[in-house]
Amino acid sequence: MTDSHKRFLKIFWISFALVMLLVTSIFLLIAYGKIGYMPPIEELENPKHKFASEVITSDQEVLGRYYVSRENRVFVTYKELSTSLVEALIATEDARFLSHSGVDAWALMRSLVKRGIFMQKSAGGGSTITQQLAKQLYSPEAGNFLERLFQKPIEWVIAVQLERFYTKEEIVNMYFNKFDFLNNAVGVQSAALVYFGTTPAKLKIEEAATLVGMCKNPSLFNPVRFNERTKGRRNVVLDQMYKADYITDEQRDSLKALPLTLHYNKADHKEGLAPYFREYLRMMMTASKPSRGDYGAWQMTKYSADSLAWETNPLYGWCNKNKKQDGTNYNLYVDGLKIYTTIDSRMQRYAEEAVTEHIGHFLQPKFFAEKKGRSYAPFSSKISEGERDTILIRSMKQTERYRAMKKAGATRSEIRAVFNKRIPMQVFSWNGPIDTLLSPWDSIRYYKHFLRTGFMAMDPRTGHVKAYVGGIDFRQFQYDMVALGRRQVGSTIKPYLYTLAMEEGFTPCDEMMHVSQRLLTESGQVWIPRNANQKRVGEMVTLKWGLANSDNWVTAYLMSKLSPYSFVRLLQSFGIKSKLDPVVSLCLGPCEVTVEEMVSAYTAFANKGVKSEPLYVTRIEDSYGNVLANFTPKMNEVFSEETAYKMLHMLKAVVDGGTAVRLRYRYGITAPMGGKTGTTNQNADGWFMGFTPSLVSGMWVGGEDRAIHFDTTNDGQGANMALPIYATFIKKVYADRRLGYSQSENFAPSPKFSDPCAESTFKQNYESSDTESVDAVFE
Repeated sequence: MTDSHKRFLKIFWISFALVMLLVTSIFLLIAYGKIGYMPPIEELENPKHKFASEVITSDQEVLGRYYVSRENRVFVTYKELSTSLVEALIATEDARFLSHSGVDAWALMRSLVKRGIFMQKSAGGGSTITQQLAKQLYSPEAGNFLERLFQKPIEWVIAVQLERFYTKEEIVNMYFNKFDFLNNAVGVQSAALVYFGTTPAKLKIEEAATLVGMCKNPSLFNPVRFNERTKGRRNVVLDQMYKADYITDEQRDSLKALPLTLHYNKADHKEGLAPYFREYLRMMMTASKPSRGDYGAWQMTKYSADSLAWETNPLYGWCNKNKKQDGTNYNLYVDGLKIYTTIDSRMQRYAEEAVTEHIGHFLQPKFFAEKKGRSYAPFSSKISEGERDTILIRSMKQTERYRAMKKAGATRSEIRAVFNKRIPMQVFSWNGPIDTLLSPWDSIRYYKHFLRTGFMAMDPRTGHVKAYVGGIDFRQFQYDMVALGRRQVGSTIKPYLYTLAMEEGFTPCDEMMHVSQRLLTESGQVWIPRNANQKRVGEMVTLKWGLANSDNWVTAYLMSKLSPYSFVRLLQSFGIKSKLDPVVSLCLGPCEVTVEEMVSAYTAFANKGVKSEPLYVTRIEDSYGNVLANFTPKMNEVFSEETAYKMLHMLKAVVDGGTAVRLRYRYGITAPMGGKTGTTNQNADGWFMGFTPSLVSGMWVGGEDRAIHFDTTNDGQGANMALPIYATFIKKVYADRRLGYSQSENFAPSPKFSDPCAESTFKQNYESSDTESVDAVFE
């Protein structure tokens, strides 16, 4: 060996040693956090993940999720991953995954030689599954190639550390839970639901291959936008699975021939079942302790209700009342809670269908037809042009467009000019969105045409809320008319007055002369209620007849015998939280109440005088299945069992032959049930409350403003606006045998009390009518 050769070898080995020393030093410095970011051991042992909280129905369907932006991730265990999913990932991304310790030296050298020396783009990746996980967990988005190059050594060190702390199964599980599959599908649980409408455990081989194929580049291989390209990538994954002996040649060929079929479910909190309920639940669980300064003067009723809820309702403000082990409050958006609700997905679907079928297909077209060509549309003909403009201007000031212009310093004339200029826009219709040319001012008026609604159904024995529909379309009309909106209740208040009368010793068969009533107020003013029912004037009629026909004279007669103050106290016992003035006209329902309060109150009529408060959630679990909270129903006795029996007797008569009789003759419902219709002055509000032994339902229908309504009582009364929603809903419920409801279910007979009103008396004093009295006047 010549001196030059010896010198060359000496220089080579010294250089090699120096390079190895440098490389070793770099990796040691990385490992000790001196170069780049090296997460502490505690974080490596417990990586911080943001998991969405799931809302789950009583029949185990996922209603929706709460999550921060781009973090729609739900924790899934390794056992919940399909075998095909794991095999596809290993075969495609890291064939030697089960044998290496975080870094695959062979794959790395192959990639360096083919890419660095031979400049081959298809050289195969050198990153292992563990390295990819390290990148997802700890590497920020690289701004350029050089920055990405310096991230690689850091990821190698982290990958080796991860292999020390976790099993191979845990690494695969963390990878699938962390990966962002786009379209608001973060983690494989969300991806399986969004793209295929299933769970990771139920994914077919070709579906699993599609999701694993997306891991290479989810933007490039997005099955929603690039179906054929993604199908090609899926087939590459199937080829890799064949090479790894996970599938046979026959399986590969048959699966590659299949089209890429999606069952795409857009992940959007405004979509899907029960959006109003999910939003109400979110607001309730994340509520802070009420502070009076946060409420306007007109919100004192809400402030009182919220303050009471904070003290007495464990679900209200749950996230701010309860702390995790680290001492911080629970976060609904990142802590992966599982919230088990009382909602039944099938009944919820039937309720939403009932609203669509009645309002969307029947009532709304009828309303449009009535207002067509009328200059005052959609308002009543009884209000002035000035009043109409006042309402529209108030609505204009509530828009984002107005607030932005006002903040920018625009003048009143400039704002009106913008609002009067026609622009392209898309507007809501029951038949789908409409692209049109409309001014913002006219769009406000257009949206005023749409009738709104609130519907709720609950079990009177447990308080479990089975269905909750807060409006006609959450994407366009987000104000919740079940728990937040308050409207005058009209004649649906009358059963409460009759309850007070029964408690005071009256009976359903007590009689009074059916004539106009004159009552004196505390101020000495004479109050004379109008009465739409002109049958049997001057004859003796029973109280039962009066309630069945929603007769205002009979109601006023009872009010004259009772104290308005006692009536207010009873209403509060029923759970009515509105401001209630102890005046005689209260008996006709001028007070504003929520659908939620009304349904809860009516449970007492189906439950022997015991009222159930609405129960929305039965338990809350963490992402590992540990129970964090259980919730039980709250009940209180409002009136005696004897009174309950009398009231049930009268409220059943409302359905069997009174103002709700169309449930029998038009809809063919034979089930024993009680109910009450309600209509307010000028047909501004239509109500119906209906109940069976095991289900109480309440609904309201009306315009956004009280000045928007049908011009005739025939169209605008509760029996026409609200009752059909109940009829459609309950028929769907009875038709679904899985739910366990039957038309043969009857109210339990009372062993203590005899029939409160003899049949002969009833026949003598009872006539069928389904039109109710709505007006009252002072004289």
